[in-house]
Amino acid sequence: MTTNNDIDAGDLLDTLKINKVHRRHLSTGGAWVTGAMAGHRFEALVFPEHAENAAYEIDHSRISKLWLQRIEDRATVYNWDRGADIEPATPVAAKIVGLMAAGLAEHIFGE
Repeated sequence: MTTNNDIDAGDLLDTLKINKVHRRHLSTGGAWVTGAMAGHRFEALVFPEHAENAAYEIDHSRISKLWLQRIEDRATVYNWDRGADIEPATPVAAKIVGLMAAGLAEHIFGE
């Protein structure tokens, strides 16, 4: 059985591809980010600042929405919309979510 600890973060990060960053200027700011990593596609709403309510973002990450789909079978393997709607369905999904929480906002906003 594969566990989260058996998955090499560097290997996953090597597959990260950001397809589009759409900055939201007229609303509350932030940016919609679409891309792919390790056989999964994602859409994330990322902000330059932390949410007023920490429960609205994944692990203090400035990500308030994250949808993750396994490309192979189109299964949604994670969904967060100001709270977990679908917990990580696989160890790979959990590792991807952790990597995004650790650095996607910094990657997008350079902070």
